[in-house]
Amino acid sequence: MLLLHFFTGCSDNSGEGMEDLTPATGNIGNKVVLYEANPKIFARTNALAAITTRLDEIKSLGTTVLWLMPIYEQGGENAVGSPYCVKDYKKLNAGYGTLDDVKTLVARAHEKGMRVIFDWVANHTSWDNAWMQNKTWYTQDANGNIISPEGMGWADVADLNYDNVDMRAAMLEAMKYWIEVVDIDGYRCDYAEGVPHDFWQQAINELKTIKGDDLLMLAEGSETTLFADGFDLVYGWDFAQELQAVFAGKSKLSALYKIHNQEYKGVPIGKQRLRYSTNHDLAAEKSPLEVYKNERGAMAAFVISSMLGGTPLIYSSQEVAYDHPLSFFEYTSIDWSSNSAYLNEYKQLMQIYNSSATLREGTLKTYETGNVASFYYKNKGKGLLVMVNTTNERLAVKTPIERAGDSVKNLMTGEVITLPVALSLEPYQYYIWEKE
Repeated sequence: MLLLHFFTGCSDNSGEGMEDLTPATGNIGNKVVLYEANPKIFARTNALAAITTRLDEIKSLGTTVLWLMPIYEQGGENAVGSPYCVKDYKKLNAGYGTLDDVKTLVARAHEKGMRVIFDWVANHTSWDNAWMQNKTWYTQDANGNIISPEGMGWADVADLNYDNVDMRAAMLEAMKYWIEVVDIDGYRCDYAEGVPHDFWQQAINELKTIKGDDLLMLAEGSETTLFADGFDLVYGWDFAQELQAVFAGKSKLSALYKIHNQEYKGVPIGKQRLRYSTNHDLAAEKSPLEVYKNERGAMAAFVISSMLGGTPLIYSSQEVAYDHPLSFFEYTSIDWSSNSAYLNEYKQLMQIYNSSATLREGTLKTYETGNVASFYYKNKGKGLLVMVNTTNERLAVKTPIERAGDSVKNLMTGEVITLPVALSLEPYQYYIWEKE
């Protein structure tokens, strides 16, 4: 057993716990790890088949649910290349493949123990969607002109009118189509707050009659009321933004912990907030390596986003540390073998996540330890301590005072130590220790 050396010059913090959190604000009941697949980075053509060939690698990241970004036929009129500009809800983008291709992808994923959800765009359609024949299906201005969603800047799409019962019926019928024909397991619902709550309530209830408890519904939104509509997962926008602010030196970890608690107020046990350090929207602006300074910073941010509580999300490309902004409007080639060590680190982290009953079922306690994120899960006499340096500097820091002297195992290296009163972390270094 190794005893770490003590260090002097620790950052000014006490290492005392902030507050005990209830299991509902941790990972209790969560059995979901999401992998968001952007088809436009898997292949220039036949992306569905290309994703199918990579299912083993996707599964090896701990993935339990594969989320496919929109694979429908895209509009051409006023278009800017966005896959969220849908011309036909029941027709595939021909460049991605055929109906048989997507059936094969879903079947293979199911064989490997993964569910598959499609990205659903219920707020708007392209300007050349066949639904345009029914003008009353769309929102209109005072002069009777169909308009884009107000205040969003999305000129490439037309806003749907949910006061029209025929449009609602057609929308629900299209959602049922992919579950009945392809056997998908649910949807990630784009701009969910742009659609009335009563539609989601009806849609989710009816989809459950087809899919049962296997149905998974993710809402892109922040309102807690979306859980009452039937959604299983809801985005954690504020957490993601605060995480970026912490790594930019513009906010404190205490603020991140506070937002974590706030986002879980009113969340039913068994339902979760989505936790991520990047996604397709964020990566289109800046690579995680730009946001979090370098590869190690991006990894440190992922450790916090995946371990502090909630449902982890991996966006296709972050696991190999892609270092440029990544448009989801056009094809970009990704070399999936370019950073095997980084990829393997992701695999190891998510193996720890999926195998730890303490992480999944324990109560959570966060600690004030300066610029080092420190939090502890406790469950049935076992414990899991995570410490992450959020800066590009070497930091000396006090161990949470009640943890000093614990015998712990480093789950990344297997090394067993006795936790000292203080320790040192290299830039963006992290530890995941299991109490022996």
